[in-house]
Amino acid sequence: MALTVGSKAPDFKSKDQDGKEVLLSDYKGKKVVLYFYPRDMTPGCTAEACSLRDNYKALQKAGYEILGISTDDEKSHKKFIAKESLPFRLLVDPDKTVHNKFGAWVEKSMYGRKYMGTARITYIINEKGIIAEVIEKVDTKNHAEQILGGTTPKPVTKKPVKKVAKKIQAKPVKKAVRKKK
Repeated sequence: MALTVGSKAPDFKSKDQDGKEVLLSDYKGKKVVLYFYPRDMTPGCTAEACSLRDNYKALQKAGYEILGISTDDEKSHKKFIAKESLPFRLLVDPDKTVHNKFGAWVEKSMYGRKYMGTARITYIINEKGIIAEVIEKVDTKNHAEQILGGTTPKPVTKKPVKKVAKKIQAKPVKKAVRKKK
């Protein structure tokens, strides 16, 4: 069961992509965005991470520290951070301890098949360690706007601009004229 607004965020110990120990209590006095996501380098998780990356300065200006967490390992997180130029820490939770504390390890269903997996959920934790907001319906492409309440400026796109192919105009085909014999 997910935690609710007004609940004390449970403290936890985890490691980041560099193997450095992270305690939630280390962030006391700061606002924390703790977002749970299923897998590194999948389309939805990449869109979510890039929304946070592209709006990172606005999030910092609003006083937020960003922590992403999944069951992936340090090596996967490092690769994801390098590929997408992510400026925030990603935490590892292979034994799902933190997932279970926050109710993010849930039963899912796809094509009638039930399985356990990570719920895409974000907790906004205030300076006192209290959950100020829970975002259960994450809009992966606009996640930063959800956190900031729609006050973010439009980010500068870091994706390469697609070249528009020139339309080729077909020339009329002349009919072959057969000579009579």
